[in-house]
Amino acid sequence: MNEDMNKSDVSSTGDASNTGEVDFDRLPGVRFSALAYDIDSGERVFAHNEDDELDTASMGKVFLLHTALQMHVRGTLNLQERLSRRPSERVDESGIWYLMEQDDLSIYDVAVLVGAFSDNFATNVLIRRIGLENVARQVEDLGYRNSGLHDFLRWPRPAKAPRTLSSGTASEISDFMARHAKDEFWDESTNEIFRRWLGAGADTSMVASAFDLDPLAHYNYQRDVWVWNKTGTNGTIRADAGIAMTPTRRVAYAVFANWDPGTDRVVDVMPIMREAGEVIHRFL
Repeated sequence: MNEDMNKSDVSSTGDASNTGEVDFDRLPGVRFSALAYDIDSGERVFAHNEDDELDTASMGKVFLLHTALQMHVRGTLNLQERLSRRPSERVDESGIWYLMEQDDLSIYDVAVLVGAFSDNFATNVLIRRIGLENVARQVEDLGYRNSGLHDFLRWPRPAKAPRTLSSGTASEISDFMARHAKDEFWDESTNEIFRRWLGAGADTSMVASAFDLDPLAHYNYQRDVWVWNKTGTNGTIRADAGIAMTPTRRVAYAVFANWDPGTDRVVDVMPIMREAGEVIHRFL
């Protein structure tokens, strides 16, 4: 991979406050960072505070998967190497490995669980093998300064631990997705591994909900639209980023929402997430 490659060129059609048909400011107490654009022409679909760094929950796991593939390309990691999980790494809720009897899996299969189900147990096991320091170095090499994976999964979070699992800006994360869509990192077959990991993602509840996909099988065109994405959620975060495309157009998008602890804004935020997807759908 060319570590010095430039990030995708995004046309500044309209100014940074251009939001298309989505009013991202209509919810008091909720902050959005959002950007969607045609990755081939650079035309913006919408943009709102796209350079603001927000907490992104599990979104930062995309950098863990990317680093695993980069290490594989360099010959320092074999995707067929088997990893054994440890009881101390178990985190329930997101994922399915904690429900499974199998204690060891190949790195490839661990990555499948992370991409498909944002598996927390699998994430912790993969972080142990990859190393957070290597993920941070890779993110820096990619040219991103305000996005990253900062910690492994643990609750409660100790006082000296990083404040949040991951953070990012819509501009950087959408750029990251666009570069994967354009095969800028590795050869097409290796990029396809990454896209398939995310293409198995079962969470189509946010921006992707506008496309009415089969959440368990959508790595193909459905009604002439193909979407692969990664999401992140917790009690104060909703985040969705990925690629939506037709046979003639490709849009990279990232939409992140944060709100104050102790408040429940999910029912308010989710319709805006879907509206963003509907705007992308109309553009396509």
